[in-house]
Amino acid sequence: MNRKDEHVSLAKAFHDKQKNEFDFVRVIHNPLPQTAVADVDLSTQAAGFTLSSPFYINAMTGGSEKTKKINQDLAIVAREADLMIATGSVSAALKDPSLADTYTIMRQEYPHGKIIANIGAGTSVERAQEAIRLFHADALQIHLNAPQELVMPEGDRDFTNWKALIQEIQTAIDVPLIVKEVGFGMTRETINDLASLGVHTVDISGRSGTSFTQIENARRSKRELNYLADWGQSTVTSLIEANEADTSIEILASGGIRNAYDIFKALCLGAKAVGTSGTVLTHLMNHGVEETIMLMKQWQEELRLLYTMVGATNTATLHQQSLIFSGPVKDWCEARGIDLVKYGRRTEKGV
Repeated sequence: MNRKDEHVSLAKAFHDKQKNEFDFVRVIHNPLPQTAVADVDLSTQAAGFTLSSPFYINAMTGGSEKTKKINQDLAIVAREADLMIATGSVSAALKDPSLADTYTIMRQEYPHGKIIANIGAGTSVERAQEAIRLFHADALQIHLNAPQELVMPEGDRDFTNWKALIQEIQTAIDVPLIVKEVGFGMTRETINDLASLGVHTVDISGRSGTSFTQIENARRSKRELNYLADWGQSTVTSLIEANEADTSIEILASGGIRNAYDIFKALCLGAKAVGTSGTVLTHLMNHGVEETIMLMKQWQEELRLLYTMVGATNTATLHQQSLIFSGPVKDWCEARGIDLVKYGRRTEKGV
């Protein structure tokens, strides 16, 4: 089986087995919301774009005939729900131009949509520019996936040039750059590091969703690296870490997004927009395009209800919503010296 097809199959198989730390975040109820659903504006500013919804379809797949069909269907879903969408890593097409149409099908289906090209952190400036040209990408994602590479039998073993390449690409390209994890999360130190390279937008993409160490280990004959299945920081703790960074870098969130409530919580934690991959892919493969379009529109409507429930008329005001944390999230923050009391009193203090 093609490696890309294996990834899709394993991602679907493992999807419902992930623990999720969004369950340890509670939103404080507001009995007097003083707003109306009709007043809610879901739009947000992210990566230099104005998006009509505060969530988007994140990077997934490409590079085979099976994944071409998936990319086509995902682009249709994004088009019909008016969502930004990212391609899977286009490295396969850069190495073998005959595979380009497994990605460019997205632009054919979504000619006027916001589409993000995705490349690995070890990609050269020339290849990065080629990826953008491939289907007139509106932005570029560089993914950080060192654990995946190390567990992958045929993966990279040298990451010494990643920072230099990111900085070069940031300077050379003329579209917005997003540096993203692939499900292992980030800390304030990493975010400060990326800001020092000139990066303006980061997707912290934490643990709780698709685990590429788990997927790559399943491809190993002896599956001897099972203990790395939960490697990394969760999406929730990564967002809290981002709020502690010494920079005003723009934060996007992804990793383990199951529903509109998870999106809502991520926005309350400071994300400008939220990416979803595994849930959309699984729903698409189980229920088809039309049902997945309906799910995305349902999430949009549910978000309007959630905004109204806390008295928020727009996405920016969610950052003032009071939150309470428990379990492993609280444990992490105590160990890292992060004060959580300020989150519980946001509404009271208006901060």
